[in-house]
Amino acid sequence: MTVLALHGIGHAYLGRTVLDRIALKVSTAEIVALVGPSGCGKTTLVHIAAGLVDPVRGRIERRYRRHGMVFQEPRLLPWATARGNIAYPLHLVGSGRGLRRRRVEEAAARVALAPEDLDKYPVELSGGMRQRTAIARSLVTEPDFVFFDEPFTALDVALKRRLQDLVVGAARQARFAALFVTHDLLEAARIAHRILVLDADGRGIEGERRLPGEPGRRDEVEVFDLVRRFLATDPLFRRIHDVDERRTT
Repeated sequence: MTVLALHGIGHAYLGRTVLDRIALKVSTAEIVALVGPSGCGKTTLVHIAAGLVDPVRGRIERRYRRHGMVFQEPRLLPWATARGNIAYPLHLVGSGRGLRRRRVEEAAARVALAPEDLDKYPVELSGGMRQRTAIARSLVTEPDFVFFDEPFTALDVALKRRLQDLVVGAARQARFAALFVTHDLLEAARIAHRILVLDADGRGIEGERRLPGEPGRRDEVEVFDLVRRFLATDPLFRRIHDVDERRTT
């Protein structure tokens, strides 16, 4: 069943078209990675899909109950503890104290955030722990869809892999679908069921590749070989590392 569908999405900034004729679908419990050259509009597209930005044209169908979102930066409230940050969405919907405590502890456990860290403030947390807190905050309302906007870009390779595994494990356990924006093809090959490649000039989805096996269950050799083959022989990925410095999206 399709839980997210974008039809003919277009967008422009100051009269300059950055996205045009974008169409994509995500199914129940499916993780779809969206990749493309730097500056091709990936972040703008995921913000449109999540309802944070209104497109200039096109139509969006959302058939899930609720969604969460994880941004490039953790965006934590500096005056609140990790526990308070994770609980914030529950405050907004008026959940009771007992339910908040239980949900926060469950979400923290899902991302392997230690109980003793829940009462620390963001300034006391490492970069990885801050991002775990942000992921837990996105999961605390038990969404059935999560948007990820390059959440692990600033992390080192070992930590990035641990958090990728946490996301895949949480998705499998909670059966949420996800649209995961990344500039890292290795990351896409590790965490996704499908990879969609955005045209270098934002003129639609150039193509897609369905990945063998299941996310989180491909070993490192398999992931490396997949990416090497994509880059060496697959024309869909010929411009994946292009950079357009005139764009910031």
